[in-house]
Amino acid sequence: MALLSKLLLLNARRNDQRTMTDPLMTERLDPADFPDGFADAVALEEFMTRPTRALIDDLAQLDGDIMVLGVGGKMGPTLARLAKRAAPGKRVMGVARFSEAGLIEQLQSHDVETITCDLLDRCAVAELPEVANIIFMAGRKFGSAGAEELTWAMNVHVPALVAERFQKSRIVTFSTGCVYPFVPINSQGATEAMTATPPPGEYANSCVGRERMFQHFSNRFGTPGRIIRLNYAIDMRYGVLHDVAAKVWAGEVIDLRMGHVNVIWQGDANAQVLRALRHCTTPPSPLNVSGPETTAIAWLAQAFAERFGKPALLQGEPEKMAWLVNTAEATKLFGYPMVPLHCMVDWVADWIAGDRGSLGKPTHFEVRDGNY
Repeated sequence: MALLSKLLLLNARRNDQRTMTDPLMTERLDPADFPDGFADAVALEEFMTRPTRALIDDLAQLDGDIMVLGVGGKMGPTLARLAKRAAPGKRVMGVARFSEAGLIEQLQSHDVETITCDLLDRCAVAELPEVANIIFMAGRKFGSAGAEELTWAMNVHVPALVAERFQKSRIVTFSTGCVYPFVPINSQGATEAMTATPPPGEYANSCVGRERMFQHFSNRFGTPGRIIRLNYAIDMRYGVLHDVAAKVWAGEVIDLRMGHVNVIWQGDANAQVLRALRHCTTPPSPLNVSGPETTAIAWLAQAFAERFGKPALLQGEPEKMAWLVNTAEATKLFGYPMVPLHCMVDWVADWIAGDRGSLGKPTHFEVRDGNY
C-alpha cells in the first residue's frame, strides 16, 4: 500500500489535472520525494501551489470566501492559486490593476476570479464585493527613494481605505521584518514583542504606518486580523538565494555587510499566510513568517560556488547586527516549514545553471540604510 501511494504521488506530479480533494494528492510530502529541480515556471508553480493537508483542513473550517488585494505582485498569483486548490468550494478573488500582460488569463485558468481595481481610488474600493476573508498584499518598496509620497500613499493611505471598507472581514496583512530595528546576529532574531519603530528608511517607516492603520480601524470597528512580518520568500526566479546564486554564476562580487538573513520557501510562506486567517486577533497582532535558520550570506555563496564549480567573490565583513526575525510563534501555530534550506539551495542552483529565467527583481538584501 505504501508503494502504491508513492507511485500515485509520482504520477500526480506529471498530471496537473488531478483532483485536489484526493487525500493522496494533498498530504505533506516527505523531503525524500521532492524533485531535484524544476524544468520551467509551469512545473515550479504547480509544485509551489500544492496544498498541504493542514492548509486544506484550516480553510475548510473557515467560513466565507477569500479575496486577495494586490494579487499582481511576486507572491500574489501563487498564493491565490494555492488558496483555490486548497479550498475548491470557495470563491477566490484576485484584485489588482493588472498591468502585467497575461496575468488575468493566467489566474482565471486556475479558477481564480479577477477584479481590476486601483486601490488608491476610494470609490473603486467601495465597489468591491463584501467578502469574509481578506489577504492584503498591496504595497510599494522598490522605487521608494525619490517618490516617497507614493510609497506612503500605497503603504498607509490604501490600508486605511481597505480597513474602513472591509471592517466586517478578517484581514491578514503582509508587512515586513524591516519594521524591526537591527538585532545581533546571534540573538535568534526579533520577536513579535519587540517594538516595531523606529526602523531605518522611509519604506520601513511607511510599513509601520500600514500596520498602525489596520490596528486603528480594528480598534474602531472590532475587525479581526493578523500582521505578517515576512522575511524573504524564496522562488527560483527571485529572492535572496537567486540573487546570491546569480552573482556567483556570473563571477560578480557579493557584498557581505548585510551578512545574515532569514529565508522561507514561497509555498510555505503562502500557506502560513492563508492559515493565519484562523488565528486572527483584535486588534491585529504581528506574526513573524520566515525560515527558522539564521543563514550566513558567505555560507550561501560558498554553497553555490561548490555546486557551480566556480569561485565565490566576497567583499567586506558581515556586520554584527542585521534584520532577523524569530519564528517561534509561527512554528508553534503551523509547525516547521515544509521545504528545508538545503532543498532551496539545490533547486536555485539547478535553476540558475539551467538559465531558466529571472523576474528581474533583485531583493537588495544588502541595503542597510533602508533606502530602496
